[in-house]
Amino acid sequence: MQSAANPIMPIPGLIDPVPVPRAVTPRTDGRTDLLGLSRPQIKSVLEEAGLDMKAAKLRSKQLFHWLYHRGETDFEAMTDLAKPMRGWMAERFVVGRPQVVEAQVSTDGTRKWLLRSDDGQDYEMVFIPDADRGTLCVSSQVGCTLNCRFCHTGTMRLVRNLTPGEIVGQVMLARDALGEWPKGNMGSAAAIPDDEDEDAPQYSPDGRMLTNIVMMGMGEPLYNFEHVRDALKVVMDGDGLALSRRRITLSTSGVIPMMARASEEIGVNLAVSLHAVTKEVRDELVPINKKYGIEELLQACADYPKASNARRITFEYVMIKDKNDSDDDARELVRLIRKYKLPAKVNLIPFNPWPGTDYECSTPERIRSFSSIVFEGGISAPVRTPRGRDIMAACGQLKSASEKKSRAELDRLAEEKQAALG
Repeated sequence: MQSAANPIMPIPGLIDPVPVPRAVTPRTDGRTDLLGLSRPQIKSVLEEAGLDMKAAKLRSKQLFHWLYHRGETDFEAMTDLAKPMRGWMAERFVVGRPQVVEAQVSTDGTRKWLLRSDDGQDYEMVFIPDADRGTLCVSSQVGCTLNCRFCHTGTMRLVRNLTPGEIVGQVMLARDALGEWPKGNMGSAAAIPDDEDEDAPQYSPDGRMLTNIVMMGMGEPLYNFEHVRDALKVVMDGDGLALSRRRITLSTSGVIPMMARASEEIGVNLAVSLHAVTKEVRDELVPINKKYGIEELLQACADYPKASNARRITFEYVMIKDKNDSDDDARELVRLIRKYKLPAKVNLIPFNPWPGTDYECSTPERIRSFSSIVFEGGISAPVRTPRGRDIMAACGQLKSASEKKSRAELDRLAEEKQAALG
């Protein structure tokens, strides 16, 4: 709930989280933003606002449908609510969207949005259209704590975790932009069985559908576990956004203690940012390796309950010239995956340059050789086509201008804002 204080929020240091309390910035108009709330949470805030239990249960079901199945933000348009109830709702609640600071479109159709929160923090999301799918890359934090050397986001300090509303808001905003909310029929989307892929929703977007979500934007999702979990549960709810868990992938750099819990409480596909096959190189590229080493990480992958041949774990592997791209590296990658009997595929990602980096992308010939060796080892190793490089929207390029501010500075900025409003 965005209008109340969050519980203790884990803000990781270089490797381990450090509990730090942080209150969510309240709205200046005193209303509660319903975006990101589950049905039980909506029911709770309605009861707190004065509705009896029976009325709150009915209205929470109606609101959930309007918010997440139809994408409505105006209470007056919620036609199955009595007109006085619509006014009562509008006085107390709001259905928000992230503030768009800038929206860019790449020459290849990739879209990137720079978003701003109520407390003035910036974060980014990216939509990648393909012929048979549309993938939304969602951020979980403002900044990042992991300091991965090849990643532009890793050069930022962690500012804070995103709330469930800010995470769900990225999906809602993308659907707004794609024009894919359903029209006409008031029927709820049917729940999708967990044991099969869903058909594409029967919406009509202006272009390609948003069919997949990857938690691969700014931040480490498993260092914001509760908020990511709660947001994805809203996204997967069959009466709302109704996106199957098979269409959602959570990417982690290897926060091993949270991986099993992610499987049990979220149950989506797992992607692991591997990027190296030796301790020395992965210590450099992905510093969390100093805490949770490669072998320990791969064992955690082998133990991941949702992993199977039908739902393989994806290993992300950025191809960096003369760093991790040799034939020996490829053979070691095959050996490790075989050793742990992992149902896996490897996404080979040509390094995407950004200002100030010391790394270069591997040559096309080197990438092809690496891919061939992994394929010959019986493991799928497609080369990801870079998307959105011209607008800094490609993998590893996201970085907002947000920087962590002291509490005194935040208070001063808030006072200046209030003074400007009169």
